[in-house]
Amino acid sequence: MAKILVVDDDIDFLEAQKTLLEAKGYTVFGAPNGDEGYQKAKAEQPDLMLLDVMMTYDSEGFDLARKLKEDPATRQIPVIMITGIRQAKGLPFSFEPDEDWLPVKAVLEKPVKPDELLKTVEEGLKK
Repeated sequence: MAKILVVDDDIDFLEAQKTLLEAKGYTVFGAPNGDEGYQKAKAEQPDLMLLDVMMTYDSEGFDLARKLKEDPATRQIPVIMITGIRQAKGLPFSFEPDEDWLPVKAVLEKPVKPDELLKTVEEGLKK
């Protein structure tokens, strides 16, 4: 089954995602910040990454998504961004995948419903 890397500084959220995904047969491992997430992505070569935005600093997830895309060793890893930045910062707009600025497969808003997450993960794993 597919390997999924969850990068999120909220340990409770990370554990909840891990439990949900493992129940569906996925192998799941986590990282609490962008630096560790990047290193694990390079070392483990996951089939998919779930990525938070606001971790060590507010735009860390955005920066990591671009860094992954620029690195030949990680550019093929599909990324699904899961974030609460709109609500936390009161932003009147949403984020959409963009090849240059936000090179991800999808953007989900926290809190994300389990069914929506699983469906998006399945779609993200299709090459």
